[in-house]
Amino acid sequence: MAGGAAVGGTGRPVGDPVREVMAEHRTLCERAVDPLEIAAGLEEAGFGPDAAARCRHADLFSLAEELYARVPRRPPAPEPPCGGRERGAAARASLTAAGLAVLPCAAAAALGGRWPVLLPAAVPLLLLPALTADPAVEPAPPSGGPVGALGPARPVRRPAGSRRSPAAFGYGLGLAGLLLLPLAAVDGDRRLAAALVLAAALSAGSAERAARWYRQVGRGHLGAAGTLAEFRARMRPVLPVAVALHLAVLAVLTFAALAVLTVVAPRPGPGHGGGLLHLAAERAGAAQWAAQGVLGLLLVLPALLARCGRERAAALGAAAGPAATLALLVSGRAVPVAVLLGGGAVAAVLLVHAWAVLGRAGSHR
Repeated sequence: MAGGAAVGGTGRPVGDPVREVMAEHRTLCERAVDPLEIAAGLEEAGFGPDAAARCRHADLFSLAEELYARVPRRPPAPEPPCGGRERGAAARASLTAAGLAVLPCAAAAALGGRWPVLLPAAVPLLLLPALTADPAVEPAPPSGGPVGALGPARPVRRPAGSRRSPAAFGYGLGLAGLLLLPLAAVDGDRRLAAALVLAAALSAGSAERAARWYRQVGRGHLGAAGTLAEFRARMRPVLPVAVALHLAVLAVLTFAALAVLTVVAPRPGPGHGGGLLHLAAERAGAAQWAAQGVLGLLLVLPALLARCGRERAAALGAAAGPAATLALLVSGRAVPVAVLLGGGAVAAVLLVHAWAVLGRAGSHR
């Protein structure tokens, strides 16, 4: 055993610093299935080489080995296999998110995007994160798969009131501002703005599905990885894939909305060659397409953070996007430019934060 201090007759000197760590993280140590799971939890709690040195250990892993050896195991009760139930819950949550987002946006667009219409339309969007949140006790993945050194993913236990947490409503407030603000501030083609907003609103279901897929992949790698370094290496490409899949779905939905708009309300003037696909692609300019991509990032990144236990960061990120956009709109910028500049800056910060925290084992325990 690493750790190198002289021991007395009881096996440890008086003032044992490891005992303090045991008392503070007893639940983690009792439920761990491997020392590396303890190391992951300690790392998430902020432990590093200096903290291990204060406990007379060369590194965090040798400290975790001692904690694993000294604390008796008390694993939680096993859960029945429920992979199909979890997939069904993910599908229902995605459909709920898409419906709760697109219906009020469609009503607001049809009624003209006036403030007396936008305020009631914001209510379903405000409640969307709470209505699609996980239950207080979330089932673990099905048993029988490979179990690596980091251990199987166990049920994630949350407070019973997590559906009504301030973070959930803050997330919903940001979502409402993100989707309804372009309808309120549009200063050009209202039908084009409505088509873009409806496509983004419908992609809220895609954002929810991508976030749950990312969390599911993270749990699988948590059970299969042999070390923390291997887990991080496995997770490194997953975030870009999840974000890219959502943006691809948003691009398809946007193109479909523009195609429908081109058929229903063609542009006045002489016709152009190229057919419907060409006309639909040209219906929105480069600024609108870029702003649509920013909207997609501001939808999926808070969803990813929320589904991996970072509810406060998700709420702050979701609220910061429309706030930055509104600040630029007040200064006289057009809607696409305001979304691109203000929302783009927030999306860049969110992306860096998500890359830093979502690859940690603690975000998937």
